[in-house]
Amino acid sequence: MTPRAADRARYDRATAHLDAPVAIVDLEAFDANADDLVRRAGGKPIRVASKSVRCRALLERVLAREGFAGIMSFTLDESLWLARAGFDDVLLAYPSADRAAFGELADDPKLAAAVTVMVDDPVQLDLIDAARAGGGEEIRVCLELDTSLRLLGGRVRVGALRSPLREPAQLAELARSIARRPGFRLVGIMAYEGHVAGVGDSVAGRPLRSRAIRLMQSAARKELESRRAAVVRAVRAVAPDLEFVNGGGTGSVQHTAAEDAVTEIAAGSGLFVPRLFDNYTSFTGRPAALFAQPVVRRPGVGVVTVLGGGYPASGAAGADRLPVPYLPEGLRYDPQEGPGEVQTPLLGSPADDLLIGDKVWFRHAKAGELCERFDGLRLIEGDRITATVPTYRGEGRTFL
Repeated sequence: MTPRAADRARYDRATAHLDAPVAIVDLEAFDANADDLVRRAGGKPIRVASKSVRCRALLERVLAREGFAGIMSFTLDESLWLARAGFDDVLLAYPSADRAAFGELADDPKLAAAVTVMVDDPVQLDLIDAARAGGGEEIRVCLELDTSLRLLGGRVRVGALRSPLREPAQLAELARSIARRPGFRLVGIMAYEGHVAGVGDSVAGRPLRSRAIRLMQSAARKELESRRAAVVRAVRAVAPDLEFVNGGGTGSVQHTAAEDAVTEIAAGSGLFVPRLFDNYTSFTGRPAALFAQPVVRRPGVGVVTVLGGGYPASGAAGADRLPVPYLPEGLRYDPQEGPGEVQTPLLGSPADDLLIGDKVWFRHAKAGELCERFDGLRLIEGDRITATVPTYRGEGRTFL
């Protein structure tokens, strides 16, 4: 029996009493992935990206482990909710325009002490001030650095369109603006190199593309290391009490951790290890989060149809954004239909061994987005379910 076949047997036994659809997290794999992130971070703390987990129980589990400290959240409303739940170090990864939430933040000492918001433009400070509604608490802020690689004199850009702040002087100027402005305190710098951390460098069947990605990422890491260090020096000259410099992501943990200027690493997808994180030369994780759909039809030889399953991931549309049939091994989509909202035909010889009511296990393309489809996760140890925990959706929270 192959390791994957053994996993399928365990998951089927553990969920035999449950009807699909059902979502699981294999805790042995989850914990092993957490250990590997800590190893790669080389002693620097890992801030957990909540967007990639979206389950409070699992956030609590990983933060109880040595090597993890703090949360990187994805909306301000989520940040306040987590802080009220007892998480005392929440860094909002994206600027917000949620005036009501800013009003709550400025009016509550506990929330203001726990939550740090992201800014990259003085206008965002104006918006926060306009939303205070009498609240006088000091707002903790973090500056975001644009990490993109610019080539050919800036005519070619590699990396996400995020912050407009790129050069040390730009960040230092905004830091001075914050220092002059009552009601704000600059505590950190964040720089997410998604073109390194979130792009696999070993694409199956694409050796030339893989080599090109590795060359790009090597150049990007060198350029960013130098620029990030200069930015940190410039900002610390204005704000010497800066608490943290955050960088990285699951795919670049060990590289970013090696930079002297970086004090902490952000990671989250590496806990669940969705399919987009299969194609890296620097690490290999264990798939920990899966979902099962039930077989509901057998249209012919070598074909079964499961209920639903069309859970595409965010980002530019393409085959890499689709979930993949994982267990049993050897199933594939019908190219005429693909994964559908209400039904998904699957092709391959393993289909002939599946009966109506059997489960087919899938992996999502991304990590936390799976939790938007399920209100609970079954936590599996060995071949038993040891707990059922709510996702954000299961707690009635849909932040985006």
